[in-house]
Amino acid sequence: MTTPVQILATPVAEAVDVRPPLKRPLAKLGLRTVRDVLFNFPRDYEDLSDLRGIEALEEDVLQTVRGTVEEVDSRSIGFGKTRVGVLIADRGFQLRATWFNQPFMRDKFKVGDRVQFSAKPKQRGGRWEMTHPHTVWLGDEFAEADQQSSTSELQPVYSLSDGITQFHMRRIAGKIVSEFAEVPDEVFSAELLAKYKLPTIHEALKAIHLPENREQVEQARRRFIFQELFVLQLALAARRHQQRVNFTAPELPVTAQIDARISRLLPFQLTAGQREAVEQIADDLSTTTPMNRLLQGDVGSGKTLVAVYALLVCVAHGYQAALMAPTEILARQHSHTLEKLLDQSRVRYQLLVGGLKPNERQEVLRQMVEGETDLVIGTHALLQEKVQFKNLGLVVIDEQHKFGVEQRASLRRGDRSPHYLVMTATPIPRTMGMTQFGDLDVSTLHDMPPGRQPVTSYVVGPGERERWWEFTRNKLREGRQAFVVTPLVEESENIAATSVDQAFEQLTSGELADFRVDILHGRMTPAEKDEVMERFRQGETQVLVATTVIEVGVDVPNASMMIIASPERFGIAQLHQLRGRVGRGKHAGFCAVLVDDETSDDARARLQKFADTHSGFELAEVDFAIRGPGDLFGTRQHGLPPLLVADLVRDGDVLVDARDAAIELFQADPGLSSHAKLRSQMLRKYGDALDLSDVG
Repeated sequence: MTTPVQILATPVAEAVDVRPPLKRPLAKLGLRTVRDVLFNFPRDYEDLSDLRGIEALEEDVLQTVRGTVEEVDSRSIGFGKTRVGVLIADRGFQLRATWFNQPFMRDKFKVGDRVQFSAKPKQRGGRWEMTHPHTVWLGDEFAEADQQSSTSELQPVYSLSDGITQFHMRRIAGKIVSEFAEVPDEVFSAELLAKYKLPTIHEALKAIHLPENREQVEQARRRFIFQELFVLQLALAARRHQQRVNFTAPELPVTAQIDARISRLLPFQLTAGQREAVEQIADDLSTTTPMNRLLQGDVGSGKTLVAVYALLVCVAHGYQAALMAPTEILARQHSHTLEKLLDQSRVRYQLLVGGLKPNERQEVLRQMVEGETDLVIGTHALLQEKVQFKNLGLVVIDEQHKFGVEQRASLRRGDRSPHYLVMTATPIPRTMGMTQFGDLDVSTLHDMPPGRQPVTSYVVGPGERERWWEFTRNKLREGRQAFVVTPLVEESENIAATSVDQAFEQLTSGELADFRVDILHGRMTPAEKDEVMERFRQGETQVLVATTVIEVGVDVPNASMMIIASPERFGIAQLHQLRGRVGRGKHAGFCAVLVDDETSDDARARLQKFADTHSGFELAEVDFAIRGPGDLFGTRQHGLPPLLVADLVRDGDVLVDARDAAIELFQADPGLSSHAKLRSQMLRKYGDALDLSDVG
């Protein structure tokens, strides 16, 4: 017996009469099987409801006319090219429809046919013309001439490649939908479909390809959006379940004695928000179920101190801990922070980064594997196979979005797993928290530690530039320091933006010629970067001209000025991160984004929103709405497969329903033993990306 899977795997050319010239463009579009065509949804729809008389047509507006065929002709126009012309008339007015290189159209018409044409007309030589119009035969004789004979006002618009037209795509999709739309299995129960008001898979496939109206399109889209988000939420629920069931972590309870010892090392009392986060983390660490927690907070909210608390709890129990950062600059910054905090403790810590000399690296690795190091601060270097711990109990990952699930999983050993605490200084928009970060429990810091200074922000145009630089010079003379940030390392012919080299040359010979200016960017060696940062940290350098290598984690309390060139090249959340580098000491901070006359009105409005808004949570939502999830973090969290029909910005309400439904189903059937088709679909799409074993 042929199964639905086998039927859907039927090659398109076997299911539909596909002319040889169309096979290559179909393959280029990835349309090789019946399943590919069924789930290749239209990207848009043409609305053919604007029905007019020929005499009332307008140029370059999609319109529909009806008439009677008066003349049909076909001629060669050279080099194997053809043109078919059909003249129709209605109440004394005429219109000619033309098809190029489609000689078969000649046989579809005969004088006297009643037809309907839809296209954007043009007037040539006093007569209206339409090129390759969408055609409907209004009489019975040609009702089956083509799948395009639908009288629906909406016609699907598909993505195309060279060699294939909408005419061909609609014909192929129409025939396959008519014959195979009933084949795919329905993975949802009748109760779930009714609860969330969803059409069946078969109804939705017909409606999305051959809709009768907009309402059908929206219902069908909602069904497929719901299903895509539901399967993702099911996968995230399965991952959370497997973390709890398949792996064991060391039990690290926080006793009153441990809490007192750690609190003595901290420079000030934890805020209420930090204390709440610490308590949530302590609850997680006190069990053998591996902690998988995300700690998020606004710039300067004190996440690092919370992370240090967790690291010291682990060390207090005799286990090793690791703090992993995405860049060497940030790893070294954490090392400096810990050096000050642990000055009066017996905690043994090491730095493991790419910039170490071979003999230094070998010594650090030896101490790790033999248990002579309690705490290791490092970059991706910690994930290499040669890196071994004696008894790893906790991993803290800073800037979580720069790392994926597979990288975290690489630190496990068999069924033994460390606890994981991951941090981000970019607050997570609500829908991102339910998807890309949906396998993690979340702690949020809303309040700021005492002593954080406000940062006042300005949008500075060309006419205000000199006043701004004079203000900057006055602050430098008072002893403050400044960052100047640009988006590019080198000048580019293709990108209109300021580079580090340009800014450095201009400032050192102009506005800041009297001050000590240094330069920092990602192409420098680790040793060079560390040397530059140390000079700035010690106050030897007054101004640091840099790229976004200083975006997160860099903590120089005396820096109070942040100047950002070509700010339109940055997202709002990224600008907020840069702004967070100043105002970290006892002096108030100031931030300027420098705009030019060429800066668009939209960009200025976005930058003004940034200047006026101080909440990173609010700005993250604004940035998310503008840029979407991929650009917001600059990399795909987890390496999850892209969403094909759902949009996290647009479909937040559907996501909430899909999440509720997935969690309810998984709690009732954790092995998905009664939902084999859903389980198969989930593992096929997310098994590798989320490191899932077969939950059944």
